[in-house]
Amino acid sequence: MINVMEKHSISYELAQKTHQTAPTQFIEANGIRFAYRRFGKAGGVPIVFNQHYTGTMDYWDPAVTDGLARDREVILFNNAGVSSSSGEVPTTFEQMGANAVAFTRALGLNKADMLGFSIGGMVAQEIALQAPDLVRKLILLGTGPRGGQGMEALTQAAGRLFGAAYDPPEHVWLAVQFSPSEAGQAAGREFLKRTHRRQEGRDPEVNDKVSPAQVEAMDKWGVQREGSYDYLKTIKQPTLVVNGSNDVIMPTVNSFIMQQNIPNAQLIIYPDSNHGSQHQYPELFVEHATLFLNA
Repeated sequence: MINVMEKHSISYELAQKTHQTAPTQFIEANGIRFAYRRFGKAGGVPIVFNQHYTGTMDYWDPAVTDGLARDREVILFNNAGVSSSSGEVPTTFEQMGANAVAFTRALGLNKADMLGFSIGGMVAQEIALQAPDLVRKLILLGTGPRGGQGMEALTQAAGRLFGAAYDPPEHVWLAVQFSPSEAGQAAGREFLKRTHRRQEGRDPEVNDKVSPAQVEAMDKWGVQREGSYDYLKTIKQPTLVVNGSNDVIMPTVNSFIMQQNIPNAQLIIYPDSNHGSQHQYPELFVEHATLFLNA
């Protein structure tokens, strides 16, 4: 049992940590050694972040993570086979979701809010389906439902963007996540600067097995079937769906489909924005997400 003094000490330590300074820790679950970081205000319901395609913990925006950490504990982690976590990357979001559930429970949590960006949003949906008791609220960013509209072309669109040449290579994220307008690209360059603030103890980049497994999972998820969206009606948690006005990876219409089918969902579409709208408008997103989480 953790006594009162230890609890205060843990809360104080978490509050002193930020996106830049939180150490990478490890925990075993499902035979996987998960890498994670936790920081922010302890004591309430923490928020667990599920990352996008080929992303690591260092690909999250500190303006978003530290912004949300002012009011709650933030937990970042790498799912199985990604970067500093051991194991193999599954080729289905169902299995990625099961691994994320095992990780969250291994931390001793019996309630958490789940945030998922892009394929992380598909994983977050799976977490809510597989462990509804574990999830208090859901935030789904730049993502889509099973068999969503235009998602069968998802891997071709992603292939074109990720396959093009960029100088420097990380400018791929300017094309993928930000609108092509002057304001959008300027916001993208600021975002990339923020992601480099953490210099100590950064995550290694993913190995070459990660992308093919994640692409296979996307292909399976994108298949349209009769009643593809029925499962969304069983997600009962309050849900915030967020996207850009023109998401070139997951067509924006899919955010509307999710809002229409998840019984307790609300939708925010940011103007002049793309797949990573929360990185283009980080302060506004933190304000909206905080309102939603505190409601």
